[in-house]
Amino acid sequence: MSESPDTPGVVERRLGGFVETTAWEDIPEAVRHQAKRSILNILATAFAGSGEAAIDKALAVMAPFSGAPTCPLVGRSERVDPALAAFLNAAAANIHDFDDTHPPTIIHPTAPVAPALFAFAEGRGIAGRALLRAFIVGAEVECRLGNALSPYHYARGWHITSTCGAFGAALGVGALLGLDQRRLTWAMGNAAAQAAGLVETLGTMAKSVSVGNAARGGLLAALLARVDYDGPPAPISGLRGFARVHADAPDLSRLTNGLGADWEIRRNTYKPYPVGVVLNPVIDACLSLRAEGKVGWDAIERVTLRGHPLLRQRTDRPDVDTGRLSQVSAQHAIAIVLKTGEAGVTAFSDPAVAETLGKRPTVAFVDEPERDIASVSMEVVARDGSRHTVEIAAAKGTPDNPLTDVEIEDKLRTQARAADFPGDIEALIGAVWGLETSSDAASVLRLAARPAS
Repeated sequence: MSESPDTPGVVERRLGGFVETTAWEDIPEAVRHQAKRSILNILATAFAGSGEAAIDKALAVMAPFSGAPTCPLVGRSERVDPALAAFLNAAAANIHDFDDTHPPTIIHPTAPVAPALFAFAEGRGIAGRALLRAFIVGAEVECRLGNALSPYHYARGWHITSTCGAFGAALGVGALLGLDQRRLTWAMGNAAAQAAGLVETLGTMAKSVSVGNAARGGLLAALLARVDYDGPPAPISGLRGFARVHADAPDLSRLTNGLGADWEIRRNTYKPYPVGVVLNPVIDACLSLRAEGKVGWDAIERVTLRGHPLLRQRTDRPDVDTGRLSQVSAQHAIAIVLKTGEAGVTAFSDPAVAETLGKRPTVAFVDEPERDIASVSMEVVARDGSRHTVEIAAAKGTPDNPLTDVEIEDKLRTQARAADFPGDIEALIGAVWGLETSSDAASVLRLAARPAS
């Protein structure tokens, strides 16, 4: 009779065995392809965040403590040590909340994992196939851990990308290191000792600390395990382990049911807009309404949004006054998109916020718990009494309306151009699609960096 996943230590052994023994040949082609889509997308969002003040400040503070400058940064000319590169590339990739989303958990899977892998790979001649395999197994455990903790973990206020991301990075790097099951369990323990991040920090620079730490901490966790820096046998499932401390009623079976057969990475989605995922259908509705030209943004009396309760809980923020906070404000999103017809990074910047402050429509939210998070019904009432209703069944970028490969490529091109990147973006795109045949996975990140000063 098989052991119950609720027995302390069982899930750790199964997860460790999965990471240790899953071969490239065991991974379906569709999963491999999704991994490359995820890496293309994370490069796009890292370009978008590479010049942000939070990255400048973090680099200025941390660089004096960095070791040999061997690792590149996306969109920048500086070189830093692997730990700092993992931190800064992860923080830049997530800073606009423009990165990928795993819909069941709202985890952004790639930002904590891929930067740690590329940082470790620099100068080590690691093959692209090995890095892709490591990314897939690390992100798989990251998302499954989120499944096991949801919905309690996020509802308690934990920033799930940062907390679960530390485990994904640790196991991904552990896969590159060839750690055995015992040491992979120690890596999980080392990750559990560092996993942190609060929803309260969203909209501020502090959020980037935990996302960067997830990548850097995961890298450290695996490297420590390699030298037999031991930990508990049940860091996730123990009576005082990560799962039971961080969730009211964790479902540990979700960590292992279908492991190696039902792949969470296949559920990954990619954002067309740099906002909280619950705002995607609202922006689609605004773009549709503006295209019809039936009502001007400054002629709106009020708006009613019928959506999943998370839409109200996360985005009912009428008075935001910074670009960061505007990314989770329905009121600003409606005003700026109806005014400009744009929903890119600049639409959620400090200058854009200044354009709408004091001029945003009154928005009423109607919770419909049965509604899919990717859908919304938006009714706009104009000052002349006319009413306009838009129904969005599946927002762009969601599982039922995903971005195509070409659209993800275009997202990367757009963000690189916006960052005034002088490099060869077509070569970078080609390198990602051809990663499984590359003898040097780290060459991808070098293509994404500016020439060293």
